[in-house]
Amino acid sequence: MFKILKSLSKSLGGKSAEAPPPPAARKSGGTLLDKVNKGAPAAAQVEPPKNADEMCGITAKMGKDEIKAQLKILFRRYNRSASSLDARIRSEADKMLDAIVSVREKHFGEI
Repeated sequence: MFKILKSLSKSLGGKSAEAPPPPAARKSGGTLLDKVNKGAPAAAQVEPPKNADEMCGITAKMGKDEIKAQLKILFRRYNRSASSLDARIRSEADKMLDAIVSVREKHFGEI
């Protein structure tokens, strides 16, 4: 059966059916995260946003409906993460939930 697969792969691709090289032998271009963030400066990755509006992505140009929709999406995302077993994810979710509450109180009054 292996001979059949090998001959099919040669006829279709022109290459031999050898196994790919191990990860250590591959040309390393960094992780996927490095490739995505390669254009961003290092200081921007380390420095967190200064206030709750920036953390939630709220701008001065947004209307009440847009703010409410953004907060709704963020709450759904981070409320799920708040029960994670990973402590780092859980702490990030707690910070974001606090920011969501403060933005909601700022724009829509006390809860």
